[in-house]
Amino acid sequence: MQTEPQTIVEMKQVLEAALLTAAQPLALEDLLRLFAGRMERATLRMLLDELKSDWQTRTLELTQVASGWRFQARAEYAPFLARLNPEKPQRYSRAALETLAIIAYRQPVTRGDIESIRGVAVNPHIIRQLQEREWIDVVGQRDVPGRPSLYATTKIFLDDLNLRSLAELPPMENFTQHEFPLGL
Repeated sequence: MQTEPQTIVEMKQVLEAALLTAAQPLALEDLLRLFAGRMERATLRMLLDELKSDWQTRTLELTQVASGWRFQARAEYAPFLARLNPEKPQRYSRAALETLAIIAYRQPVTRGDIESIRGVAVNPHIIRQLQEREWIDVVGQRDVPGRPSLYATTKIFLDDLNLRSLAELPPMENFTQHEFPLGL
């Protein structure tokens, strides 16, 4: 291959190599740098759509998440791939899931807001657990006495749930009092 890809096929191969070897999702800006600024965003999006289509019958799929684009195994292979890493996934308490759901659907919120909605005090361990997982973060302080921290979800939260934005969360009306919008 030349110093710069010349054909559509070569450009898609460059994108494919970058996406398959990236440890994290790649944003459009990162992908544009592959072509030394010689590509329009619209062209890049078209190439990504073509690449996604090219992989439709494969075991991996090209997916757009909040942080950018990534290849991932199709969902039907998850049970098999889980055997490679037999560690039990971290379990979250009902209180942690309720807290995360409140933050996701009502952000930005303070700890007091969460307590008001849930009707019970929030254990600081739950907030710390969600922050350590990098699913929530402090995004500011409310301009009231005491200046409580405002919490919101992160791009990592969206990436882990395969979402591009909060708008892709299921509507809250779809859930009863005993169901949680985040089946984690």
